[in-house]
Amino acid sequence: MRKVLHPIMLLPALLFTFSASYAEIPRAPNGKPDFQGVWANNSATPLERPAVFENRATLTDEEVAEYTAKHDELFTGGGEAAFGDSVFNSIINNDEEHESYDPDTGNYNHFWVVDREIENRTSLIVDPPNGRLPPLTKDATARDEARAAYVAAHPSDSYTDRINSDRCITYGMPFIAAGYNGYFQIAQSANHVAIMQEMAHETRSIPVSGGQHLPAKVRLWNGDSVGRWEGDTFVVETENYSSKSTFMQRTALSLSLTERFTLIDEETLQWALTVSDPTTWIQPWTMVINLKKSADAIYEYACHEGNMSMEGILAGARAEEAEANAAGGNE
Repeated sequence: MRKVLHPIMLLPALLFTFSASYAEIPRAPNGKPDFQGVWANNSATPLERPAVFENRATLTDEEVAEYTAKHDELFTGGGEAAFGDSVFNSIINNDEEHESYDPDTGNYNHFWVVDREIENRTSLIVDPPNGRLPPLTKDATARDEARAAYVAAHPSDSYTDRINSDRCITYGMPFIAAGYNGYFQIAQSANHVAIMQEMAHETRSIPVSGGQHLPAKVRLWNGDSVGRWEGDTFVVETENYSSKSTFMQRTALSLSLTERFTLIDEETLQWALTVSDPTTWIQPWTMVINLKKSADAIYEYACHEGNMSMEGILAGARAEEAEANAAGGNE
């Protein structure tokens, strides 16, 4: 988007010429783009480009119409809920069963999740150009293998064996998953931009003056975010994550995120995230999410207050252990 001048900087004779451009997007009293309101992440575009599209970054209009109709056929009404990339994968594979979030118990009914929007993109990842995540480092692969081995042997010895979201601590920030509590509410002033995500109601209050991050020894669950304006784009840099934090279910200790928020029009807030973690991926990568303005309110997300699942998980694990011990004693 071209750079737009504040009205007080314009000569009277030029005011009419620039007024239409200035009105393209809503602006706060200080002239910055006004991001305030509720924004929804309900796109069906998968994180990584499915192999069937090879090097195609976009869909044709005919494909968008076809996949939208298929979405309505597969996901309108009842049936098992679909989450994440399984929505798009089910559409392109014409899979009426689609992938189950939990193969042992199944998902709950699709009635409880929001409909997804078919965009003309084949992946959220825009860099690397192939729309795929970069390869993992050797250290990351070793960590994955060690974690998988531990979980297989100790799935639920204690609540500490469960992931942060199971324990109602955090779902990670920023929360990039679409279609399930993927809403954000933004409020801003001249000095701060506050972004609250619906999932677990976590809020970042981000100063807009740039400045230095906290000392490296100060580690936070959701990292330390510092913001600045670059023209009409709000840039947020986040680092200093806790060793217990995760991003995409991977350790975030060495993670550095750069986010760029740009109003494309009154209804679309483009959210570009560049992810850099040299201990996990061999190179940085970038994804773009198009958030859509929503008239919906964000409702309470109660987790601790009703976290019966943790009781069930641990009780179930103890029951399985007792059954195994009893079977062993009968041999």
